Amino acid sequence: MAQVEAVTQREIAAKPDDVFDALADYSGTRQKLLSEHFSEYEVREGGDGEGTLVHWKLQATSKRVRDCLLDVTEPEDDELVETDRNSSMVTTWKVTPGGREGTAVVVVRTVWNGAGGIGGFFEKIFAPKGLGRIYDAMLANLAAATEK
Repeated sequence: MAQVEAVTQREIAAKPDDVFDALADYSGTRQKLLSEHFSEYEVREGGDGEGTLVHWKLQATSKRVRDCLLDVTEPEDDELVETDRNSSMVTTWKVTPGGREGTAVVVVRTVWNGAGGIGGFFEKIFAPKGLGRIYDAMLANLAAATEK
């Protein structure tokens, strides 16, 4: 079983604090950022960053649906970590100042323990690309929601 990793980033023309606040707003803005790959979104506890428990289903492919129940923590001021209770999947959102004043760089990194054998080989190759496309759409929605 090998670890699988997907990493995507985007620079957004908005203040880092505003971008982070939008990402951490699970009871409001976050649901609006999700692409068509997400369904059954529900905040079960909290709703603003640390201490939030959120549920959704992620349909990565036509045949692959992952039921996610995520605990949200903020180990650092500019970081959200979503740890799935139903699997080994952990997603980290990090927001830092961009290259120009008033911009933010958002990096999203997801890791999980992949399958073994030939299935794991293909998962390690193709899953990060698919998840990258999903996160690209979310980051585009985040930019649209926060850029002025």
